[in-house]
Amino acid sequence: MNALANEEVGKFLNEYFCSSFQKVATFKIVGNQKQGGNVAAYFCAPDGRVLHLVAGPVNAPTLLAEAKWVVEATKKAVAEAKGDGAKFKAMFRKWHADRLREEHGLVVEAVTVDVAKQDPNSALTYNDPTGRPLAPVLPPPPIEGPDVTFRAKQDAEAKAPGAANVMDRKGRGWVLGNQGRVHMLMAAHSMGKIETVYGTIFENILGEKVSTKPVEVVTPFPWVGRREQAK
Repeated sequence: MNALANEEVGKFLNEYFCSSFQKVATFKIVGNQKQGGNVAAYFCAPDGRVLHLVAGPVNAPTLLAEAKWVVEATKKAVAEAKGDGAKFKAMFRKWHADRLREEHGLVVEAVTVDVAKQDPNSALTYNDPTGRPLAPVLPPPPIEGPDVTFRAKQDAEAKAPGAANVMDRKGRGWVLGNQGRVHMLMAAHSMGKIETVYGTIFENILGEKVSTKPVEVVTPFPWVGRREQAK
């Protein structure tokens, strides 16, 4: 289901956002069909810092709801931070931690002070074929444990797209879907530059290999064979 083709979604995004796109993973085009790859929608500040994102394809109501949340949260943070950038960032990270608890049942402590930048030569940094860093691996905040309504949410989470096991501080495993893992990551890295975020989203959450390879088109000129047959 193509959420971006929805008229209501398009109208809202055009009103509040300036849209662009970039290919960062490998996929093929076979006929008119895309094979492989994945998609993520990033909601950013004008300077490219990521406020929120949606990992993986979602339906129109879901994408619209997340876009509206970003707009309303931004308005609230601007009003309450009163020009204090550190306070603005801390609010967004806390709100992501709140959503992780309320919607997915897991508790983390929002990281309101940025960690030191990662060494670009680290083995944990993604690199292109020339050895140039593509994006760092961002550690999410550790899980403290479940909240009191966790059991029902855990059952629902196991059915969520992209559900995977995550570990808490005590080594216990819990199930968390794509969007839950997004909130977990954003509780520590919201307002980070998009170039520091996208690698973790594609490699660690969507399970796609970040690549600089161009799109592979199978039979890019299908009419050639038809013309030969016509002769």
